[in-house]
Amino acid sequence: MKSCIAIILLGAALAAADDVHPDVLKAEAQRVAAIEKVRPAVVAVFAPGGQGGGSGVLIDADGYALTNWHVVAGPGPAGGRPYMQCGLSDGVLYDAVLVGLDKVGDVALVKLLPKKDGDKFPFAKLGDSDKLRAGDWSMAMGNPFLLATDFTPTVTFGMVSGVHRYQHPEGRGLLEYTDCIQVDTSINPGNSGGPLFNMDGELVGINGRIMFEKRARVNVGVGFAISINQIKNFLGHLRAGLDTDHASTGFLVQERSEEGAARMMVTTVLEECDARRRGVEPGDDLLSFAGRPLQDNGVNGYKNVLGIYPRGWRVPLVFRHENERRETLVRLMGVIRRDLDEESGNKPQPNAPAVPQGPPPPPAVAKVYQAKPGFANFYFNKAERDRLLKTFRSHGDFSGRTGEWVIAGEGEVKGKKTTVKFVLRDEKGADGKDVHTVARFSLGGVELYDLDPLKSGQTTTDLKNPPGSGGVLAALFQYRQLLALGDKGFGSDFHHGGWEPFYTPTPDGQKPDFVKQRVDAEVIATRLGAVPAKWYFSRADGTLLGAEVSVVEREDDPCELYFSDYKKVDGRLLPHTIEVRYGKERYALLKVNTFTAAAK
Repeated sequence: MKSCIAIILLGAALAAADDVHPDVLKAEAQRVAAIEKVRPAVVAVFAPGGQGGGSGVLIDADGYALTNWHVVAGPGPAGGRPYMQCGLSDGVLYDAVLVGLDKVGDVALVKLLPKKDGDKFPFAKLGDSDKLRAGDWSMAMGNPFLLATDFTPTVTFGMVSGVHRYQHPEGRGLLEYTDCIQVDTSINPGNSGGPLFNMDGELVGINGRIMFEKRARVNVGVGFAISINQIKNFLGHLRAGLDTDHASTGFLVQERSEEGAARMMVTTVLEECDARRRGVEPGDDLLSFAGRPLQDNGVNGYKNVLGIYPRGWRVPLVFRHENERRETLVRLMGVIRRDLDEESGNKPQPNAPAVPQGPPPPPAVAKVYQAKPGFANFYFNKAERDRLLKTFRSHGDFSGRTGEWVIAGEGEVKGKKTTVKFVLRDEKGADGKDVHTVARFSLGGVELYDLDPLKSGQTTTDLKNPPGSGGVLAALFQYRQLLALGDKGFGSDFHHGGWEPFYTPTPDGQKPDFVKQRVDAEVIATRLGAVPAKWYFSRADGTLLGAEVSVVEREDDPCELYFSDYKKVDGRLLPHTIEVRYGKERYALLKVNTFTAAAK
């Protein structure tokens, strides 16, 4: 009887197969095609010698691949070493080196080293994780339970269960999953660092955290992936070999309900944070952060959006102060504690990766790895820095132009029309021997201020001259150092700072539109003496957009320079409009009619 029933059911199934709706067959074919398209980009990550295992995914033809920080950190498969081995589905095993780290966001960037110069790698296209909705289908690929002995990845298929999820840091660590993607797509040990794809084969997340059945390390249907849009914000830092940090605002918020309406109220504000200087005070209502409304999303919603940005970025903030709606840009503080006290004026250093243990790396890896405190791999920082400076100098090379610099023109200073002249030149000291570069400032034909930026014993007031500028003489001195001397003008305090948004100034009388004002920029970070600076270069063409020069760190606003209206002078592009801002005010707007940079 049972045999008859089985035969009947089998026949029914075969008959049903002939009646499958064409849309079902089409969806199946599309799913199979998407898997075949992305499979070559999926990486099996191993420690040298093959111990342990994790996953990753290639994101460009040069061999850069994303994975989790906990995959490359001890006691994981890479054992805290800056190198690993990575296998692809074609069966080939490659040496790989650590490039950049994000310990808070659980992301690492590694680079597979080609067997031959010029070889290119298959890679996955980056998608838009903000387009995901609960109910969308997704695919996870990787190396669960080390099943990929021939490096062929396992594929699992499931549903996006939720978006914009918040996962608290585990234990005493800083590892925090913010704005992440929840899936029932099966993710198990070994899948860590592997890709989450949408059904178009676009990379929308990096799989990382799993909910386990308590008695066995087996997924119970709840996994979390780091959104690719969060990773995009950090990708410039990772490519620059940085040991990067996430953002904090310097104030705390609390969710309150009044008359049925939710409020995100600011409860505490640090004295030294930028938000206080922008006018945020206890009792204010936080309305939106980086363009995302917050009233209906609670504290976790605030933590979600805050967690997707790097330390040092500026983002739009909308808040209500005494029934007045205000909109401003806020510079973000960091999460990771610095080894040296920034307030002391000493060079700040992020927590550095652990000193590599075990056998030395292979020669091919050793060539592309350089240890330095505060960096995951300084070799890649130098490479990004030199690439950017090469692009910048293609618009005009100022190398060796260490003679007299004159920047003069007409404009407004503190709202009054006048003529302005800056002169930077080497001058002998009182003893007639020592030579120092001195910056001089003239207004209306009268010299009012001079500054020897490297002279010892100067006060903050000296360095911030002229009054109200935040230190424009010190800023232009560093500008000359940057253009004429490059890294030689700053010693060891000269590195690529990743990518950041740069906001052009708001025109007089106009309401700010930070979406339109934003320009994507690459950053060179410098420090001369106790004065750090950030130089913003257009990612599109490498032109210098502006700078922030901080005479006093943390407790005060920087002097902001904005360069525009570039024109050629002696074959070199030079800005002919320079705006100087300090805090909430514009100090000067200068239309340049003389810009000379003489050779020594």
